[in-house]
Amino acid sequence: MAAVPTLLVLDAEPLPRLGRLTGRVRVLHADGSSLGELLPEADVLLVWDTTSHAVRAAWPGEGPRPRWVHTASAGVDHVLSPELAASDTVVTNARGIFDEPVAEYVAALVLAMAKDLPRTWEFQGRGEWRPRETQRVAGTRAVVVGSGPVGRAITRTLKALGVTTAIVGRVPHTGIHGPEDLDRLLARADWVIAAAPLTGQTYGMFDTRRFGVMQPSARFVNVGRGGLVVEEALVRALRSRWIAGAALDVFATEPLPPDSPLWRVPGLLVSPHLGGDTVGRHDELGAQFVELFERWAAGRPLKNVVDKQRGYVPGR
Repeated sequence: MAAVPTLLVLDAEPLPRLGRLTGRVRVLHADGSSLGELLPEADVLLVWDTTSHAVRAAWPGEGPRPRWVHTASAGVDHVLSPELAASDTVVTNARGIFDEPVAEYVAALVLAMAKDLPRTWEFQGRGEWRPRETQRVAGTRAVVVGSGPVGRAITRTLKALGVTTAIVGRVPHTGIHGPEDLDRLLARADWVIAAAPLTGQTYGMFDTRRFGVMQPSARFVNVGRGGLVVEEALVRALRSRWIAGAALDVFATEPLPPDSPLWRVPGLLVSPHLGGDTVGRHDELGAQFVELFERWAAGRPLKNVVDKQRGYVPGR
């Protein structure tokens, strides 16, 4: 290791506050157009712009590559190219930062749909007094697809609301169902929450068949990755009233184009990937990276190491 390691940051505003690393590391900054040119100089790459796919595009280029890549996000599909996955470069993510915020956001979406808040605001804007019955949340059933920290936090939060909740993971464990149970659970669920990583096994898992399995009264929420859902199938399911409603916080293409039909589908709540975007998160993400960097510089094992073949940090 060089006496002063070089850290390359794929920038986004606000820039990361590196605190204790000042004077201990040479810092370079890149955007999508300059990343490929600067990669050979870096020992470490911090992917601060988690909306960019520049790493996937630049990694196959010529020259040395960083020995460690950290992304300030839970998902890593925007980073993992086949070349990076096949290399000996270590990849880490921001596991642990977004668990509770995303769980709170899911609870907010569930309550908003159960209590018909979108139409309440719509009626208020028109000055209409429209008394009506709304749904109780306690006593309903949910299935959470994704047994990582985010999925487990969602499960805890929904259980606190009185929702009977089952969780589905890649393999069954105590208290966690395997994929073979998913269709059976979907057929009984009032709430279906997608919180899985995007992998070859989960891509497009919520398709026409899966929406057809769900109850007509069910509502679907995706806070995982946009690629989990076949969006055309969801549009059809909502327009045909196969399911009662849905909320998407993540999309196959982000930002969601203005001409996307998803903006205008009845019964669909659209939000701009903000489930984990809470006040103070940039400081938390920066502090997490500084802690990881100090471990790396000291030759200690890194936390949050991604299994590059699976596409996520191994766990339950």
